[in-house]
Amino acid sequence: MKRTTLILILLSLGLGAFVYFHEIKGSTQREEIKQNQQKIFTFTADDVQSLTIQTKDITLNLERSTKPEPPKWVITSPISEPAKDAIVSYLMDLLVKGKSEKNLAIPDNQLSEFGLDQPQATIEIKLKNQQIHKLNLGKPNFNNSFLYAQVESAEKKNDNINILLLVSKDFANAVNRDLSEWKEGDKNSESQPLPNLPEPTPTTTPTNSKKNN
Repeated sequence: MKRTTLILILLSLGLGAFVYFHEIKGSTQREEIKQNQQKIFTFTADDVQSLTIQTKDITLNLERSTKPEPPKWVITSPISEPAKDAIVSYLMDLLVKGKSEKNLAIPDNQLSEFGLDQPQATIEIKLKNQQIHKLNLGKPNFNNSFLYAQVESAEKKNDNINILLLVSKDFANAVNRDLSEWKEGDKNSESQPLPNLPEPTPTTTPTNSKKNN
């Protein structure tokens, strides 16, 4: 066999191996990763009517505003004020776009191992069609890269089995806020120009008309 022919055969074998591992086997692995990264919820932002966020410090109720002008959300409890749209939108993006890295089925007696027997926060989502979903946030995983979480819904088929998720730690940042951060705030509180003050009246120093001799 000529040397050139042998080189071509080896190149063909190498190319075939590359195609197999990258295109065929690689695509299978990518599909498995994609399947493991399932969306947490399937509703859209427009489907949501209200949110209830419960943490160790506060229970906050948010309702979608019925008015066409901003803000889009209002706080109904523990105070009644317009909500800061940017803060609510940040949480909403996590809810509608967030994905779980892994789904595991665990019994009720193992919830405490993942901090889900007493969640650090619970987000209740009420849709316009009256469906209600809940997301419980537990403790961080072993390397502090994700949060353990649990979805509760009316579709739960087995009362003793729970679906354990691994979700972004951004969820904790989104909900663990002071009440003041949720409020829109007074837009009129921005710095205003000082009012025009009357110009000071010039004063003259009296002078003696006569000099002392």
